[in-house]
Amino acid sequence: MKAFAWHPEAQVWGDDAGLRGILARGGAFRIGGTGPQPEGEAVFETLTSGSSGAPRRILRSMASWTASFAVNAQMFQIGPGRRVAVLGELVQSLALYGALEAIHLGASLQLLGGMRPDRQAAILAADLIYATPAQLRLLLEAGWRPEGRILVGGSKLDHGLRQALAGAEVCEFYGAAEASFITLAGPDAPEDSVGRAYPGVEIALRAGEIWLRSPYLFQGYAGADPGGAVWREGWLSVGEMGYLRDGYLYLSGRKGRMVTVADQNVFPEAIEGFLLGLAGVAQAAVLPRPDALRGSVLLAVLQGDPGQEAAILAACRERFGALKAPRAVLWREDWPILASGKTDLQRLAVEAGL
Repeated sequence: MKAFAWHPEAQVWGDDAGLRGILARGGAFRIGGTGPQPEGEAVFETLTSGSSGAPRRILRSMASWTASFAVNAQMFQIGPGRRVAVLGELVQSLALYGALEAIHLGASLQLLGGMRPDRQAAILAADLIYATPAQLRLLLEAGWRPEGRILVGGSKLDHGLRQALAGAEVCEFYGAAEASFITLAGPDAPEDSVGRAYPGVEIALRAGEIWLRSPYLFQGYAGADPGGAVWREGWLSVGEMGYLRDGYLYLSGRKGRMVTVADQNVFPEAIEGFLLGLAGVAQAAVLPRPDALRGSVLLAVLQGDPGQEAAILAACRERFGALKAPRAVLWREDWPILASGKTDLQRLAVEAGL
């Protein structure tokens, strides 16, 4: 069963041999990771981002993606005569989704994964770009001028990056490899939110944990890894915490990354987002270090201008208080990025001795 059709008007620029092979073969397929091909009709396997561990293989139906192709075709005018660019490599779920959606709907596709940011910036020409915040920062550093419409996912868009993208129409979405689209934030959404529920998605909060039900959910994890998502009576949780206000969803952070500091729960993601809005910070991660007195304390791993360190620490103490603010800064000249475009938190922790 060929659920992902190569539209006759679709054109592709870039290394699309793998993409053409997937569509020519039809039926089940796996991209990325190791293991046997999935069994059954109209199913496929892709990978989670692997930001805090090894990427997990996930199994989903082709219909779980084509259902949202139809939604996006209407919302973002994706189809013949439109140009779509994908910045990540196809082993990344977001990049694979954007590529398959474009050719299924008949748009022209630029596959830019694996290229240096300066090369991407030089040839990028699209009406719609699928990208993560990390990929967009690298493009901007390479001299790219934002234009067109950008669909941003993978992590929260910080204030500084949002301002730098002011020349384009930015639509931020919150999702997961296991869940696909969950929310969508247009230009009118509160900046700290991740928007309202994507069409067809139901959201419920249970003790601060985000649960959802939609036609876009995965079927389960492939292989021996049990994964982190939890099913309950048709509802799925991927372990994110948050709250709803006036119909908009706000994220607190991942339950698995929550740290207890002197009996107070702290979500590193909130501090990372704040750090990325400060002068002198190009990249940021907040990691826990064991502490005999407080249980844990937080360290900030940063890329940017070390001359701003005192001001950065002072701003964090003022915003979060002395207990929750990072106690120190570790500076890096390089920044480890996964194929998904997210920060490699596991590598940062290992190299920082944490």
